[in-house]
Amino acid sequence: MDSPVVVTLTAKQRARRERVIDVALGLAADGGYDAVQMRDVANKADVALGTIYRYFSSKDQLLISAMSDWTGRLRDRLTQRPARGETPSDQIIDVLHRACRSLERQPLLAAALVRAMSSTDTGVSEASQEVGQHIRAMIEPLLDNLDADTREAVIVVINHVWLSTLIGWSNGRIVFSQVPEQLASAVRLLLDSELRKSRHLGY
Repeated sequence: MDSPVVVTLTAKQRARRERVIDVALGLAADGGYDAVQMRDVANKADVALGTIYRYFSSKDQLLISAMSDWTGRLRDRLTQRPARGETPSDQIIDVLHRACRSLERQPLLAAALVRAMSSTDTGVSEASQEVGQHIRAMIEPLLDNLDADTREAVIVVINHVWLSTLIGWSNGRIVFSQVPEQLASAVRLLLDSELRKSRHLGY
């Protein structure tokens, strides 16, 4: 099925879409990926099945859209509770650890979201980009000591490491505690040397 056309939603449509996402999140939290069936979502959200497919081309796009909403709320919370730490590395690690803790509290939901992110469904790409944009918005302000090209490269690598560690966890190759540990190692390897270089070059 093709991706739905992006349109501006009315307030009523936005509320209906949010209700669908909330139901999908609840089903995934209780039963994991396989528990999210579009017909069940439609019934529980009191929305016609065809209406759901106008918003989301597939279950995977629905779940990634839910993850986008979740990362957006996390970003908003950071404006109220700024990242802690004395260095950019410490602050970014704090941000990423908060995100990991939120996922760890609901492992079935986390595994469902990660599985959806691995989908090749064409509708997933745009929603995945929104997730990346939220992560970018959380960490980019903490990298203002770097030049623009280096800052962009660091953000891209951190996003890739985060996704790959989550996939490793969901596939059983690592335990969840290793996700924040490996993220922290990657951040320090990337940033500590770059920040020393930036100070040396006078950025």
